[in-house]
Amino acid sequence: MFIKVLIVVAIVYIGILLFFYLFQHYFFFRPEILPQNFQYKYPFPFEEVHYEMEDGGAINGIHFKIPNALGVVFFLKGNSKSVKGWGKFAKDYVGKGYDFFMVDYRGFGKSHGRRNEAILYSDAQFLYKKLLEEYEEKNVVILGRSFGSGVAARIASWNNPKMLILDSPYYSFNFNMKRWGFWIPIDLLSRYKIPTNQFLKNVNCPIHIIHGDKDRLISYKQGKKLYEENQDRAKLYTIEGGSHNDLPEFPEFHEYLYDILVEQVMVEA
Repeated sequence: MFIKVLIVVAIVYIGILLFFYLFQHYFFFRPEILPQNFQYKYPFPFEEVHYEMEDGGAINGIHFKIPNALGVVFFLKGNSKSVKGWGKFAKDYVGKGYDFFMVDYRGFGKSHGRRNEAILYSDAQFLYKKLLEEYEEKNVVILGRSFGSGVAARIASWNNPKMLILDSPYYSFNFNMKRWGFWIPIDLLSRYKIPTNQFLKNVNCPIHIIHGDKDRLISYKQGKKLYEENQDRAKLYTIEGGSHNDLPEFPEFHEYLYDILVEQVMVEA
């Protein structure tokens, strides 16, 4: 009887692992899909951008521009919704004198095509190079928010942007996943490794890490750990009482951004 129970438990467990492996996209991503004729509307001047990729996929997004911008913020967003809603954060950067560029990952918004970890990196690198057609690299700021923090770190490691800002970053995607799926062999089954900690070893620009100390989705200790391993180039900005999705509600968040994007730039000038 005991052996039969063990066999049933083993079969169920293997079934769960197989389900996770096959359908992990539904766990990792919560996209909002928009019709291709959807019209974005924002209170700031912007243009819609659309790129047809060589493999048949397409990347869609928005580019806010202001006169005499200090540079551009290349914003790599989180794993939910679309730029339709994320576009509201443009004001936090446009208001500090920067153009703002954000796109949807494939499968989000109006973007489409096959998505995997390698494609996330190659698409982001393609977009970075597109920005360099309009901006000097010394004026490009890469900012990764939540899921986008690992992708941002990868792109910063390949290039020489002005700075890298990580908003609520994970130490590595698998490191964070293990907090929730500790009973699953994440390293073996996950299709998204995204080792932010490894990427930062090859980042030469200043690194600014902003994290709420009450973040339950991506623990504060992960941002702190990234800082501790890169203290020669990194600064940690702690939002006391901040969780994962409410940092812009704290005045300190905007004070830190102003210090990073404006005051430090003025000092360097």
